[in-house]
Amino acid sequence: MRTLTRSISFVFAAWMLGTTCAQAQDGAIRKTLAERIPQLAQIDEVRPTPMKGLYEIRIGTDVYYTDAQGNYLIQGELIDTKARRNLTEDRLNKLTAIDFKALPLKDAFTIVHGKGERQLVVFEDPNCGYCKRFEKDMQRVDNVTLHVFLYPILSPDSAEKSRNIWCAKDRAAAWQDHMLRDVTPAAASCDVAALERNLALGRKHKITGTPTLIFTDGTRVPGAIAAQEVEKRLTEVASSK
Repeated sequence: MRTLTRSISFVFAAWMLGTTCAQAQDGAIRKTLAERIPQLAQIDEVRPTPMKGLYEIRIGTDVYYTDAQGNYLIQGELIDTKARRNLTEDRLNKLTAIDFKALPLKDAFTIVHGKGERQLVVFEDPNCGYCKRFEKDMQRVDNVTLHVFLYPILSPDSAEKSRNIWCAKDRAAAWQDHMLRDVTPAAASCDVAALERNLALGRKHKITGTPTLIFTDGTRVPGAIAAQEVEKRLTEVASSK
């Protein structure tokens, strides 16, 4: 019994020592970087990486790397060559993930392809050329419900076109006429508070370009991707549930 007690005490002491060392390391890195680079005075998180002696520092959703003393700062991607994974990309995907269930789908309109069993959210601007390409590619993706959040950020008349589409009797039809067939949406008026909420939502999640896709597992993809890639990601998300 005495031996067991000593073993437990030793493990606890080792854990406490490790915790104390980690806290000291964290404090040293923060102190050095804050003194030398004022922009890094407010670091949200310091944590070790799989690479010995290299630490990740996080400010919001921005990720950098430094040594144990904070003498060097690295801005770039950390690649695990053995696992063939981009660790920086994996980390950013987690940091920028969005709770799909928390998205206010009432502020979007839907386009249903086939049975529409799978779901995908996309933030789009009616003046976005890449969005038009994406919409054309999506015609080849079946069994998906597309929730379109109008996100007028590209040009002054983006807001006008978004208003006319949102206020149309059939929003999905007006959207597809414009994006697929270059038909200018007819003038219309209604309560467009939803569009203001969409802009606020985008700013909250740092959505800076269109299209931005959000899958049901919370991962996001900035920019237009081909139909094959959309299909691949939808399948991967479905299989992971």
